[in-house]
Amino acid sequence: MRTDHYDSFAEAYDAENASSLVNAHYERPAMIALAGDVRGRRILDAGCGSGPLSAALRERGAEMSGFDGSPAMIELARRRLGDGVPLEVADLAEPLPYDDESFDDVVASLVLHYLEDWSGPLAELRRVLKPGGRLIVSVNHPTVYMVNYPQEDYFVTRRFSEEYEFAGQQGTLTYWHRPLHAITDAVVAAGFRIAALAEPLVAPDAPPELLPPKLRSGEKSGFLCFLFLVLEKA
Repeated sequence: MRTDHYDSFAEAYDAENASSLVNAHYERPAMIALAGDVRGRRILDAGCGSGPLSAALRERGAEMSGFDGSPAMIELARRRLGDGVPLEVADLAEPLPYDDESFDDVVASLVLHYLEDWSGPLAELRRVLKPGGRLIVSVNHPTVYMVNYPQEDYFVTRRFSEEYEFAGQQGTLTYWHRPLHAITDAVVAAGFRIAALAEPLVAPDAPPELLPPKLRSGEKSGFLCFLFLVLEKA
C-alpha cells in the first residue's frame, strides 16, 4: 500500500483533520465511542496518520502503539505523542513488526479502503491480537459510492481517485470501493466475528456552522459517510 504519497500534503491533511466535520466531529468520536473503556488496554493504531486517535485513546487510559506507511505522518505523530508511544513506518500490506498476540485491540481508522486485497492485512491484524481481542474499523460507506458514481456497478470492487483540498492544499486520495457483502465476507473469512456494525450520527458538540443545511435545520438527523465495524478475534 503506497501511503508515502501523503508526505506531500501531510501538514495540510493534519490541519484539516483536526477540525473538519467528517474527521473531528464524526469519524473520530465514533471510533472513540466504539472503543469504550480502554483503561489499561494495549492498543495498536493501524494506519495512525498524525496520531489524533492515538492521542484521544491515550487520554482515556490506553497504552498505545502505532504505525503508518507515510514517514511524514509518523513524524507528525511523534510531535503530537512524544516518546511514550512506539511508532513505526510500516506497510499494512506487508508483515507487521509486532509479535503474535501483542494487543488487546487494534483500531484501523479510514485505512482499509486504500487496499484492494484485505486478506493479508486482516490476517496480520488478527495475528497481533490477543484471543478475544477487537479490531475496530472505519471505512468508506459502500452506498456513498453509488450516490457519487451512480453510473458504476455497485457489486464490482473498483479503484477510484478523488481530489480534495486540505487546509488550502490540493491532494489526491485513491480508494477501493467494495460492496457491503464483500466487506463482511472478508472479515468473517479472516477469522473475525462481527460484534457491531454502526452508522453513527454526527457528534452533538459539532459546531452548527460545519453542518450541512438539512442537519442544521433539523430536517435530517444524520448523513452517511463511513461504515464502522467492531470485530472480535474468533
